Amino acid sequence: MAEKFVKIIHAANELGHGSRKVCVAIGVFDGVHLGHQQIIRQTVADARQHGAVALVITFDRHPHAIVAPDKIPPQIYSRSQKLRAVEALGADALLEIPFDQTFSEKTGENFIRELARDLGRIHSVCVGADFVFGHKRSGNVELLKKLGAELFFQVHGLAAVALDGQVVSSTRIRERVRAGNLDAASQMLGRPYAICGRVVAGDRIGRTLGFPTANLDATQLVLPPNGVYSVGTKWNGQFYRVALNIGWRPTVAAAKPQLRVEAHLLDFGGELYGEELELEIGLKLRDEMRFSSAAALREQIIRDVAAVRAAE
Repeated sequence: MAEKFVKIIHAANELGHGSRKVCVAIGVFDGVHLGHQQIIRQTVADARQHGAVALVITFDRHPHAIVAPDKIPPQIYSRSQKLRAVEALGADALLEIPFDQTFSEKTGENFIRELARDLGRIHSVCVGADFVFGHKRSGNVELLKKLGAELFFQVHGLAAVALDGQVVSSTRIRERVRAGNLDAASQMLGRPYAICGRVVAGDRIGRTLGFPTANLDATQLVLPPNGVYSVGTKWNGQFYRVALNIGWRPTVAAAKPQLRVEAHLLDFGGELYGEELELEIGLKLRDEMRFSSAAALREQIIRDVAAVRAAE
């Protein structure tokens, strides 16, 4: 899946913007949901108004990976989904900070001072109103406003977006995905819910049944409930209907069962190993089931594929 992404840098002094001012959005931005979109759009609007560079600042992993490894939430989006969403909002560049132990020990104040030093001229900083950052959560909107007064940048602390009377958040989206309420997840994301992963080698059981599957590496992603889904994907500019199975494959004997995400692209005959697929999840067709034999499983797959075609 060849993609042209927004300019990506890993240190602020790599921006290379000359003497132009910089408007900054800071956040984890998992899912780039409606609240995140508001923050990034404000940053892009500031940049366009003042002839500045619109820079989105995020991290190469969830901060919990370092500061609370037992509490790492599964991701809503893969890295490439996140980059595509940021680019679609009009950002000029994305600073993806390596979130390691050293960075985790940096105070919020030092982070902003170093950012101002390395970027040169910050015009504005935009975050969510409740955003906290830095060692021991020492940074917040109040600190940003204090430093903004000293370093001459504006601060936007934007209130959370509400939908149907409830705040839009990555946590709520994960809850809706796990519960199978994908319409609600899509509404909060502002786009159809999709999972994205690289195709890895499987055991080719689907091929022996006459239905070869692309096995997605979705180990870090939040997933809908196990079962079979009608899905759509684009590959090399062409749209394909997909029968997607998420589950433990109870019919297949395995010493160590693994959760699998297996996509059968209808009317596709190529190889996808090592490529990335983004799958837009549609209707759930059925729950995961155990079958008495491989033949019974194959008969059900035939019915599943027919159901996917009927959903067109």
